[in-house]
Amino acid sequence: MRSYLKGVIVVLTSFLVLSWTAMGTAQDIVIGFSGPLSGPGAEYGQDCVNGLELAIKELNAAGGITVKGKKHLFKLEKLDDRSDPTQALNNARRFRANNAIAVFNGVFSTIASIAKINEEKGNEFLIMAYTSTPKVVQLGNKLLIGTTAPAFPVYIQCFTDLALAQGWRKIAMVATLGAYGEEWRHAFRDYWKKVGGTITIDKPANYYTETDFSAPLTAALATKPDAMLIGGPSATTALVIEQARGMGFKGGFILIDQAKMDYIADILKGVKLMENTIGVAGAMTVTVPISSDFERRYKGSYKRPVTSEVLRNYGAMIALSRAIQASGKINDVRAIRAAFPKVLPILGDKLPTEIFGINNNGRLLINGSVQMIKNGKAQEPEQYFWWPKNEKEWNAVKKVSKSKVQKKNMHWFKAKIDNVI
Repeated sequence: MRSYLKGVIVVLTSFLVLSWTAMGTAQDIVIGFSGPLSGPGAEYGQDCVNGLELAIKELNAAGGITVKGKKHLFKLEKLDDRSDPTQALNNARRFRANNAIAVFNGVFSTIASIAKINEEKGNEFLIMAYTSTPKVVQLGNKLLIGTTAPAFPVYIQCFTDLALAQGWRKIAMVATLGAYGEEWRHAFRDYWKKVGGTITIDKPANYYTETDFSAPLTAALATKPDAMLIGGPSATTALVIEQARGMGFKGGFILIDQAKMDYIADILKGVKLMENTIGVAGAMTVTVPISSDFERRYKGSYKRPVTSEVLRNYGAMIALSRAIQASGKINDVRAIRAAFPKVLPILGDKLPTEIFGINNNGRLLINGSVQMIKNGKAQEPEQYFWWPKNEKEWNAVKKVSKSKVQKKNMHWFKAKIDNVI
């Protein structure tokens, strides 16, 4: 009899544990990530997912979020898409089947693919889109949040001004293939020619699948350029710089904004090969009050340098969590999207990258930062705030920002190029 009762108790206990577990997981808020986690673009994708994952770990460690008196934790699901639009779409469908309310992605061609299904009635989910292409908000997707810094035409204008100041007039383009790379190269070419520069050649390469860039580099160097426009994922961009220097190129480099100078310098064991390189400022050179603490936490967990991909995706997840809480709903993604303006700004005492607001088209208001490697070291970063419409708005931004960059290096950006916003 005792053994029978003991068996019953074990069964009932197991049932209660399983029921409790099911109830607990049913309350989790599912977040999906689809991106390149293998192949040449893997480092880029891993940085994106690391920032997202760290935010979720820290949110859960603090007890998650409270919505209508109930605690909810976050559950991250991540899948490799190798930057393939078809695979990204399939991944998004899997996330949706698991009730994900948002999918993070960092490549425009795959974002555009996912955007075909995220507004389907009854199956909606948010797209957290880490890309600087202006086309991402031109998709007209009402459930898309642009989680990056400015649209890349801001960088094109800033990089061009700095390049002209170096006396560069002839540029060879050896940037990445794909929708994003195509758009970047065309926009750069048009603006560079508009200011009187010359494009000597356009020889794109696939930075997501290739590691030998000798053929396009040979063609580019034959045109004797002052500098080269290069870039894609940072890891393969480092290979392009190394191979170009090995082939005798002594000119400058302009990096498209996906390629990050600090990450490249880490791969190349310093900036010696990067002399006269212009690009997005190193992630930890644009500091705010929590920068040091964030870097310590991140490196302690991942043993990798902090990159812009880490910062932007971390910040976007924190903003998303606050929007969910402010909306009062965990499954109504339209209500969550509408709540974003209520929880912004989030500044540098709370985030390692400041978010000042959100445009109606979904792009988060995050400033851009530019830097140059010159005379063997990284110059002071220059910050550009691209959204203020007048002096009053610009003064308001300066007043609230907690950036530790010198005020003389903080600029109100005035666009001379289309599609900045």
